[in-house]
Amino acid sequence: MAFEDYKTKPSVVIVYTGDSKGKTSASLGLMTRALGNRWKVAFIQFIKYWGVGEHVFIRDIQSIYKDQLYFYKGGKGFYNAGDLSEQHVSEAQHRQAAEETYKEALSAATSGDYDLVICDEINNAVHDGLLTVKQLKTLITSRAETTSLCLTGRNFPEALLKDVDIATDMHKIKHHFDDKFLANKGIDF
Repeated sequence: MAFEDYKTKPSVVIVYTGDSKGKTSASLGLMTRALGNRWKVAFIQFIKYWGVGEHVFIRDIQSIYKDQLYFYKGGKGFYNAGDLSEQHVSEAQHRQAAEETYKEALSAATSGDYDLVICDEINNAVHDGLLTVKQLKTLITSRAETTSLCLTGRNFPEALLKDVDIATDMHKIKHHFDDKFLANKGIDF
């Protein structure tokens, strides 16, 4: 096929999933590229409510990008993760936060106001049962025609792969967490 036979799509759905680190980092790189092309971006975060480097970065650049960048921090932290769980947050509170964050994401994706909507850690919320696969499919299929969507987090539902354009599996080869080392500030969060 010759190059001139290729065409562009008005928008795409991108998935960053897998058991290794780098999914949020990849979505931040995508956000940077989109902002550099003067796109309007909504970054919707489903899990991380605690202070992480990307929150500080997004807060700092919002003054530069103003209405071009919208940030919503939802979620109540790790859900059902043993010793890493946020013990003071009930299942009902996790579910409510996931639903509120989903509504925010759906509104941004269907509004037509954004060129790119990033739903960071939404796959985790679906896998943990805080959201349904049906809700994720609705988000994918009902987005505005010109709005690209990026979905990150572990365990993207295989049944929905047919509905996405680009899917990357971040596969762990080695991570120091397996040797009982905690995450490093500036590297892992």
